[in-house]
Amino acid sequence: MKAYVFPGQGSQFVGMGKDLYDQHEEAKRLFEQANEILGFRITDIMFSGTDEELKQTKVTQPAIFLHSVIQAAVAQDFTPEMVAGHSLGEFSALVANKVLSFEDALRLVSKRALAMQKACEEQPSTMAAILGLEDEKVEQICAEVDDVVVAANYNCPGQLVISGSIAGVEKACEAMKAAGAKRALVLPVGGAFHSPLMKSAEAELEAAIRNTEFKQGICPVYQNVDAKPHTDPQEIQQNLIQQLTAPVRWTQSVQQMIADGATLFVECGPGKVLQGLVKKIDKNAEVSQVG
Repeated sequence: MKAYVFPGQGSQFVGMGKDLYDQHEEAKRLFEQANEILGFRITDIMFSGTDEELKQTKVTQPAIFLHSVIQAAVAQDFTPEMVAGHSLGEFSALVANKVLSFEDALRLVSKRALAMQKACEEQPSTMAAILGLEDEKVEQICAEVDDVVVAANYNCPGQLVISGSIAGVEKACEAMKAAGAKRALVLPVGGAFHSPLMKSAEAELEAAIRNTEFKQGICPVYQNVDAKPHTDPQEIQQNLIQQLTAPVRWTQSVQQMIADGATLFVECGPGKVLQGLVKKIDKNAEVSQVG
């Protein structure tokens, strides 16, 4: 079975999507439609902006979403039997399996980015990558720190990202190193994504998600919050609302997809981050880039 997977924030690069725009009329039409919906020419920043411009959350998230979804729209033989996306990538996955329309999903992604940006400005916070410790050990250390810090991204065995207040993450990093972590590296991100500190963003996004039409999908989406397959529109909607404050269970999602028969993971979007993670989760899994 073929599983299509969609990347999240961090996969962006200047020049992303330009080849799609130049080579496909349909891609050009969708990019121009996106410029109109967003109210600024995101294509100018994607194709020829600076790294700094592209790194702004309000730009990064729609840019990665557009690259992923438009690449899927013009791909040959795009026949997903299951889909999943890492954090932001879940919105791309929901367009690919026809739960959300392109326009509705882009509006939600834009709202999500702005709400997250606002939450970051309200309360300075951060994230850190912990390498070489068991998930349970990372969770235990987070629980023992007396500031806000939680496990946020289960990326692959031995690679877990934590998220929380600056003090909480710093204390946790010291404790992780003392417990034998190979690395405890604070990440250059704007805030504590997938943690309780995103509660204000979640509340803002919830209204928008509830006012958006969710349709029956053409195949299951394995969602971040529980790593299980979903086709029911109401369940998908509810899980998407919880996603901003809940951890991304990527390791568990990939394991579940393999258990359910996935034999090939096709990454759709900029970069190859997810292909690398899939191989670390299961070295026998086949991976490729969408063609």
